[in-house]
Amino acid sequence: MQCLIFRPYAPLASWGDIAVGEDRPSHEYPGRSAVLGLVAAALGIRRDEQARLDALSASLGLAVGVYSTGRLLRDYHTSQVPSAKDMKKRPHRTRADELALPRAQLNTILSRRDYRQDALCTVLLWQRGTASEFSLSAIREALLAPVFVLYLGRKSCPLAAPLHPQLVEAQSLVDAFAIAEFPALPHLKGADQLQRIAYDHEPALPLGEVEATRFSVTRRDEPRSRARWQFSDRTEHVALLGAAPEPMEEKA
Repeated sequence: MQCLIFRPYAPLASWGDIAVGEDRPSHEYPGRSAVLGLVAAALGIRRDEQARLDALSASLGLAVGVYSTGRLLRDYHTSQVPSAKDMKKRPHRTRADELALPRAQLNTILSRRDYRQDALCTVLLWQRGTASEFSLSAIREALLAPVFVLYLGRKSCPLAAPLHPQLVEAQSLVDAFAIAEFPALPHLKGADQLQRIAYDHEPALPLGEVEATRFSVTRRDEPRSRARWQFSDRTEHVALLGAAPEPMEEKA
């Protein structure tokens, strides 16, 4: 089966997890919404084009090969904002307009934002069905010359290396990740061994013959509405490579 594989790398990445209050955690590797957002940006799909975003999501299956989860970096973040009542009374178009108030009328909010430092993974996509405007070859061309600037979770995390998207023919997920070739990143020592594979429920390709511990997790990263920032739960299967295989089990 033909698949598309590419490698998103940046010194910092932030793969949003469920955020409550002032905490903004990051998952260890990209989820479905993050990958679809990256592909949509490359294709030039705007955030208000919900029908095209839905079509893109329905047409693609996903697996992520994790080589390194990197190191956790926590940013203690402060930001000035006007009060809610001032925001309603005064329209604004820029950050400068928003803060054009006497200092006594500005508040300070605190948050903690997590990033992954030097995490490394590759992303594998396959076609679901045949009737789609988003072919793998078209996505590959878009990743080579993206319409919008690509970044890994936050605008402060731009790509630091080319994605090197490539089409491969494989019979299993393990084969697909083994076939693809990417230029070495010399500063990432010890990040050349595939540690785990995370993949969609009912993948088009089997995992393959490999010694692994397998389990399932629930991630809330299936996009529902970009306008409302709504997501649905998704079952993700994970194979930890190099360990004795265990039966699948559901984990929340």
